[in-house]
Amino acid sequence: MSSRLPLLGALLLAALVVASMALFTVDQRQYAIVSQFGEIRHVISDPGLYLKVPLVQNVRYFDKRILTMDTTEPERYITSEKKNVLVDSYVKWRIVDVRQYYISVGGDERRAETRLAQTVNAGLREEFGRRTVHEVVSGERDKIMDDMRVKANVDAQKIGVQIVDVRLRRVDLPTEVSESVYRRMEAERKRVANELRSTGAADAEKIRADADKQREIILAEAYREAQRIKGEGDAKAASVYAQAFEQNPEFFAFYRSMGAYERTFRSRSDVIVLEPNSDFFRYLKNSGRPGK
Repeated sequence: MSSRLPLLGALLLAALVVASMALFTVDQRQYAIVSQFGEIRHVISDPGLYLKVPLVQNVRYFDKRILTMDTTEPERYITSEKKNVLVDSYVKWRIVDVRQYYISVGGDERRAETRLAQTVNAGLREEFGRRTVHEVVSGERDKIMDDMRVKANVDAQKIGVQIVDVRLRRVDLPTEVSESVYRRMEAERKRVANELRSTGAADAEKIRADADKQREIILAEAYREAQRIKGEGDAKAASVYAQAFEQNPEFFAFYRSMGAYERTFRSRSDVIVLEPNSDFFRYLKNSGRPGK
C-alpha cells in the first residue's frame, strides 16, 4: 500500500495540472476567444469559469472597455483657404464584434489603431479641406467632430470595433500663419479704432455746434427779455415821473435839479464851466431867499 502512495500522488498532481490547464476565467471587462489550431471555436463575452481542451485549445483575451487612441504629435491639415492648421486629436473606441476583430486585425490592438488612425486622418483632411480657418477653429468645430465620428464608425465596423467619439483637443495655427493672422487682426482692430475715433470726433463737433447754437439762442432770448423788462421799467419810471410832475411841477423840477447836482459834483475835484446866468444854477441862486 505504501508503494502506491507516490503513484497516487503523481496522478493527483497530474490531474491538478490538467485541471488548471483546462479551466480558465473570463473577467467582466474582457472578451475571450477559444481557438484550436488557429481556428476560432468559441467566443465568450460573459464573465465566469470555463473549460477548454488542454494543450489543444488556446485562449486569448480582449478588452471590453473603451480604449483611447491618442496622437503623439499634432497633425498638419490644409483648409479651403490653403492655410495649414495643427490639430491635436484623440479617438475613443471599443471592440463590439470580437470575432470580426480577431479575423480582421488578428486581435492586434496596434494594427486596429493604425487602421483607425488612417481612417480618421483621411476624414479630417476632407473635413478641413471644405472649411476656412475661422470655421475649423471655432465656428464648426463641433460639427466636424460629429461628422467625423459617423464617417469613421462606418469603416471601423468592418473590423469589429465602434468609434465612440472623435475629439479635436486643440486646433492651432503654425507660427508663420499665426503671425500673419495676428498682424491682420491688429490692422483690422486699428482700422475699427480709427473709424470709431473719427465718428466720435464728428459727433463731438456736432454736439459742440449744437451747444453753441443753443447758447446763442439762450443769450438772444435773455437779451430780448432783458430789453423788454428794461423798457417796461423805463416806461413805468416815466409814468411815475409824469405823475409826480403833474402833482407838483416846481418840486419835481427842484428834485431833478438836486439829482443833477449830485451826479455832477461827486467829488471835490469835479469842475464844470457854465455861464453865470445858466438855468443850471437856478436853485443855487435862490437858495438863500426866503419863501423861494
